[in-house]
Amino acid sequence: MNININQTESGDQFLEYNTIGGVLDFYFLAGPSPADVNKQYAEVVGLPAMMAYWTFGFHQCKYGYWDVNYAAEVVGNYSTADIPLEVLWGDIDYMDLRQVFTTDPERFPVHKMRELVETLHQRDQYYIMMLDPGIHRLGNYSTFVRGEENDVFLKANDGSLYRGVQWAGEVVWPDWLAPNTQDWWTNEIALFFNPESGIDIDGAWNDMNEASNFCPNITCDPALVAELGNNPPQPTNPPRNNTGRPIPGFPEDFQPGSSESLAKVRARQGSGGQMKGLPDRDLFSPDYRINNHRGELSDSTIYTNITNADGTSQYDTHNLYGYTMLIASRNSLLARRPGKRPFVLTRSTFAGAGSKAAHWFGDNNSTWSDYRVTIPQLLAFAAIHQMPMVGSDVCGFNGVADEKMCARWALLGAFQPFYRNHADMSAPPQEFYLWELVTEAAKKAIDVRYRLLDYMYTALYRSSSTGAPIANPLFFLYPSDANTFGVDTQYFYGDALLVYPVVDDYAESVTYYLPDDIFYDFWTLEPVRGEGANVTVDGVGWTDIPVHIRGGTILPLRTESANTTALVRHKNFTIIVAPGLDGKAAGSLYLDDGESIDVGDESIDINFDWDGTTFTATGTFGYETDVVVESVVVLGEDQRTQEGPWGLSEPFEFTLSSRYG
Repeated sequence: MNININQTESGDQFLEYNTIGGVLDFYFLAGPSPADVNKQYAEVVGLPAMMAYWTFGFHQCKYGYWDVNYAAEVVGNYSTADIPLEVLWGDIDYMDLRQVFTTDPERFPVHKMRELVETLHQRDQYYIMMLDPGIHRLGNYSTFVRGEENDVFLKANDGSLYRGVQWAGEVVWPDWLAPNTQDWWTNEIALFFNPESGIDIDGAWNDMNEASNFCPNITCDPALVAELGNNPPQPTNPPRNNTGRPIPGFPEDFQPGSSESLAKVRARQGSGGQMKGLPDRDLFSPDYRINNHRGELSDSTIYTNITNADGTSQYDTHNLYGYTMLIASRNSLLARRPGKRPFVLTRSTFAGAGSKAAHWFGDNNSTWSDYRVTIPQLLAFAAIHQMPMVGSDVCGFNGVADEKMCARWALLGAFQPFYRNHADMSAPPQEFYLWELVTEAAKKAIDVRYRLLDYMYTALYRSSSTGAPIANPLFFLYPSDANTFGVDTQYFYGDALLVYPVVDDYAESVTYYLPDDIFYDFWTLEPVRGEGANVTVDGVGWTDIPVHIRGGTILPLRTESANTTALVRHKNFTIIVAPGLDGKAAGSLYLDDGESIDVGDESIDINFDWDGTTFTATGTFGYETDVVVESVVVLGEDQRTQEGPWGLSEPFEFTLSSRYG
C-alpha cells in the first residue's frame, strides 16, 4: 500500500491510498488534540506493553562477536572502563552455520555460554539472542525435523515445502497461521533455552522477519543462490580457549591459561478461510501496482502466491508475517517464565505491534544524517504508532563510526527509550570504551539516563494504561503554536524534558525553537523564558546535550546513578518542581517490582502537586520499598530546597511561605 499526503492546485490537502486489493476499514479519530488522537488510536490497535524495568538499561551488541570469549571480554571492558552495561546481545555469530537453536560447538560451546550467562545474571546483567525465522532444510537438523513432523512450514502450490534462502542457506519458513506452529516454536525455545541445560536468555530478538529472502525474484533456484551467496558462511576465525587476556569477573574458563581441549568441548556438545481473496487473481503481478522498493511484490521475500494453512495467501498477509512471529515468540517467552514481562525485539512491525514487542529502526548507517533521522523515527513510532520501546543502532550499524559523531549519538540515544550500541560484522568495533571522548560522553549519558529511569518508567506505565505518548513532538504539547508543526530535530522525552541535540555535522552550536513558556535548564536548573522564537546556543561540548525542563511539570530523579538498574532501584529520590507561568506544577511517579505482568495492588502511583505554596504527594502506596524522597527542589529565581526524608508508604505534604517562579 502507498499512502500519500498531497495538495491540490488550490492548496487544499488530500490523502491518497493506493492498494493492491482488500477491504479498507476507516476509523475516524476526532481528537480534538493531537495527543487525544494518539490515545484514540491505542483504543483501535491496543495499548502498548509494559516492559520490564531493566529493558531501559544500556544494551551492547555487534554482528562479529565471533566467539564466546570475545563477548565476555566486551563485558569485562565495559566494567574496566566503568561504563554501566545492562544487557549483552548475541547476533547470529553464535549459531552453528547460522542454524537457529544451535551453537557453534567450537566457538560458542553450550557449557561456556552457560557460564557467560550465569556470570551476567550474578552481576544483575542480562543476555538476549537472535532468532531468525528461516529454518535450514537439513535432514538431521532437529528443529527442522520436528517442524516437518508437526506440519508447520509454508507449502508451495504443489504441496512440497516452499524453499528460499536466508543466512543458513536453503531454508523453509514457519507458517505462523498453522495450528501447530505456536506449540512447535514454544517447544524449540523451551528446549534450547532451558535454564537447567541450555542458555537461560532474558529476551528474544526477531530479525529477518518481513520475511527477508535472499532469492531476488520468482525465477530463483534456492540451492544455487545459497551456494553462490556462500550461505551459510563458514567460520573464518580459528577456535581458541580464551582471548589471551584476563577478563575481570569471569570464571577460569575465560582466563589465560585455560587449556580445555577442543576435543572435550566437542564431546560435551555431542552429548482460516474467511478472509480469502477473490479467485483468479494474479498474485505475482497484479494489474494495479504499488511502489514496492524491492521491485516486484515477491522480490526478496516469501512469494506472494504461497498459501497459508488457513487458506489465505501471502499476497494478503505479507505485512503480518513479522507480527505473527513476534506473537509466537512472546507467547513462548511467557511459557518459560510465567508471570514475567517478556521482552521481544522485532525488526518487522504492524499496527498494534507495540502491545507485544519493542522495535529498533533497522540497519542504519554511521552517518550524521542517520543520527539526525532517529528523532523523527522516534516520534513516528512512540508518538503515533503506539510503539514506545524504540530506538536506533547507536553510532550506526553500517560503515565506520566517527568518534565525535558517536559521542553525540551516545548522548542522544540516552534520551530515547531503547538504548543499544550495535554494528555490522564489516564495521570496526565501536563500543563506547574505545574512544576517550565517547567514554566520557557515555558515562555522562548513562548516569543521567539511570537517574531518570523512573521518570521514563512512569511515562511507559501511563502509555501502557492510557495511550499517552512516551515521547512527544512539540506540537503535541503546543498545538496552538503553528511554529512547532514542522519541528523534527527536537522533542519532549516524556512530557517534561525538551531535548534539542546538536544535529549538524561536527557542529558545536545548535539552533532550536523555544515556545512561549517558562523552561528550566536541566543541567543548571536556571529558568529560561521562551518567547516563541528560535534560540541559538554556541559552545556545546562534545560530551554535552542541551535539555530543558518544561514549566508546570514535576520531575522525579534518583539522587545518584549506579552500574545496573537493579542497584538504581535502591537509590533515593529528589523531586524537581518546575513551576509554570501560573506558579503551579504537577507530575507523577509509578513504582512496582519491575517485572511482573500482574502486580495487583503491589504498586506505588503517586501524584505530585505544587500550587505555589504547598507541595502534596497523594495516591496509592501498595509496593513496599525502603527508598525515600530525600528532598524537594522548587525551581525559580529564588530556588529553594525542602529537606525530607519522606517515605513512600503514605501521602505527605509541606508548605513554603514564599511564592516561586
